[in-house]
Amino acid sequence: MADVLFVEYPKCSTCRRAKAWLDAHGVSYVDRHIVEDNPTTDELSAWQARSGLPVRRFFNTSGRLYRERGIKAMLDAGLSDAEAFALLAEDGMLVKRPIVVGEDFVLVGFREPEWEAALC
Repeated sequence: MADVLFVEYPKCSTCRRAKAWLDAHGVSYVDRHIVEDNPTTDELSAWQARSGLPVRRFFNTSGRLYRERGIKAMLDAGLSDAEAFALLAEDGMLVKRPIVVGEDFVLVGFREPEWEAALC
């Protein structure tokens, strides 16, 4: 299997667990810091399409910025996908993490059964 892209925030405990899981399972990856190299609107749009998930699953709903900016209300009010991707591209702390991007899949968040199925 070719390297996957592992998008993470190194201080996030879930990201650290996910990285340890990748290492333990021998998965080769390219590491990307989500704040220093935030995903672009084009990347987010492509990843969302490949993941099959709704756009709102790409938001870090437990993050401070999500709450401060009232993003749940914006999404509930009908924020378009394009507007949501633009918002996500503003700050990596708004984006759910970790994200694993493979050739034909995208995993958002760390759920071991999903990772096992896609990566092993």
